[in-house]
Amino acid sequence: MSTDVLFRPLKLKGVELKNRIVMAPMTRSKAPGGVPGALNAAYYRRRAEGDVGLILSEGTVVDRPASRNEPGIPFFHGGAALAGWKQVIDAVHEAGGRMGPQLWHTGSTISGTWVPDAPVESPSGLLAPDQPRGVAMSEEDIADTVAAFARAAADARRLGFDVAEIHGAHGYLIDQFFWPGTNQRQDRWGGATIKERSRFAAEVVAAIRAAVGPDFPLILRVSQWKQQDFAARLATTPQEMADWLQPLVDAGADVLHCSQRRFWVPEFPELDGEAGLNFAGWAKKLTGATTISVGSVGLSGEFIAAFSGESSQVASLDGLIQRMEREEFDLIAVGRALLVDAQWAAKVQANDTASLKAFHASALGELA
Repeated sequence: MSTDVLFRPLKLKGVELKNRIVMAPMTRSKAPGGVPGALNAAYYRRRAEGDVGLILSEGTVVDRPASRNEPGIPFFHGGAALAGWKQVIDAVHEAGGRMGPQLWHTGSTISGTWVPDAPVESPSGLLAPDQPRGVAMSEEDIADTVAAFARAAADARRLGFDVAEIHGAHGYLIDQFFWPGTNQRQDRWGGATIKERSRFAAEVVAAIRAAVGPDFPLILRVSQWKQQDFAARLATTPQEMADWLQPLVDAGADVLHCSQRRFWVPEFPELDGEAGLNFAGWAKKLTGATTISVGSVGLSGEFIAAFSGESSQVASLDGLIQRMEREEFDLIAVGRALLVDAQWAAKVQANDTASLKAFHASALGELA
């Protein structure tokens, strides 16, 4: 099957992408002291040289006392870290690529045994339903966090990045506001409906939009599933999904990056069958926004299993191509396949499928 549909250009406001392939954000934890360096710049440059249309960085955290949950996660604040990110974007541009940082706050989540110096923060002092951890955010904490996201995005534009992405998925801080299991607030930042609980994210998006201006593309990553609960669902009907996502688009998000563990799984199979629209497809249909899909592209197994050591074999792209040809979504994010092979996009375009590489779990510990 022809892969031409993956290599059509796309314009996001004033940014021209050469193709529809996005490098998905993948935590690398390879920034000593929170500062990316020459090795990080070379890692991203290799993906630009391999013809990835848009590179999204690993999650890089905003300026809050406990915004990361691993020591090697990079900062997106402070002179040294921002100088490191300037080195990264310059390297990507020299290779003809386009890139944006993923701006992140990990909330009350846990990764390994490391803990930050300050108490972790979340909407209600919960890691998951009925699991207390850290402190509930005050009004001042919320205002300062919104401002930290806006400063980071403004710095991204100042440094020369082409876009910015906000991490609002996977059970991290913004997603903890969405999820009733972790947002039990009775003030304006909580509520019984997903539309009410979207207020914090909408405020973050609006503050960033004000900081970067109208012409800078802004991506928001969202998910139904949480690392705390793979079966969690914020929206069980299309109307609930519209109530959740439309305020975020109205606030200034240009692109919705709709994370699911397997891109081919229909979001509402009870409505349109097993071949129905996936999450990104429904998000596009309901809001009209540009959407990115993601989830086990080109590989036999899904991402979470890699953390328990599971490898994945190369898999067909035919199902992806069919969905993109009917314009179900606009862009496709690729994670592990690009982790093991910086030339993945170029090989797919050249129909060099014989040299595509299987994923081995040891790649998670490498910066190749």
